[in-house]
Amino acid sequence: MCMKTHICKLCGETNADVKFYAGMTSRCVECHKKSVRENRKQNVDHYRAYDAKRFQDDPRVKTRHKIYAASDAGKKASERSKRKWQAQNPDKRAAHVILGNAIQYGKIVKPKTCSRCGSSSRIHGHHSDYAKPLDVVWLCSKCHTDEHRTDDPCKP
Repeated sequence: MCMKTHICKLCGETNADVKFYAGMTSRCVECHKKSVRENRKQNVDHYRAYDAKRFQDDPRVKTRHKIYAASDAGKKASERSKRKWQAQNPDKRAAHVILGNAIQYGKIVKPKTCSRCGSSSRIHGHHSDYAKPLDVVWLCSKCHTDEHRTDDPCKP
C-alpha cells in the first residue's frame, strides 16, 4: 500500500516522524495544537463568551441539569446550596421573609406585572437596600437579572 508523505509546513517534520490529523496535511498534530492554544490566548474574551453561550444554550446540558435536579442527589445539593446561601446572607434572607410575610398577610399587594417592561411572567421583589425590606421594585425575572447586572460593574 502506497502512503502519501505529508510535511508539516511549520516544523518540517514528515508523517514518518510525527502524526497528522486526518484531512489536515499542512500541519502536524503538535503544531496544530500549539496554534490553537496561541489563538485562544490572543482572543481570550471572545472564546470565554463563546464557551459560556455554547454551554448555556446546549439542550443536552439543559436536559442533564433537569434530570440531576429531579434526582435525590440533585435535591440534596440544592438544599445544601440554599442553606449555605441563607447562612452567608442573613440580612437578605430576613428581608425576603419579612416581604413574604407582608404579602401573605395582605400588608403589601404584589402586582401582576413588571414595573419596568409590563411583562406578566413571574414577578420578583427587588431590594435595592436590604435594611428596608418592604421597599421593593417589582420586576420580572429578566428585568431583575438585568438590574443585578447593572448594580455590579464587575458582572458582564
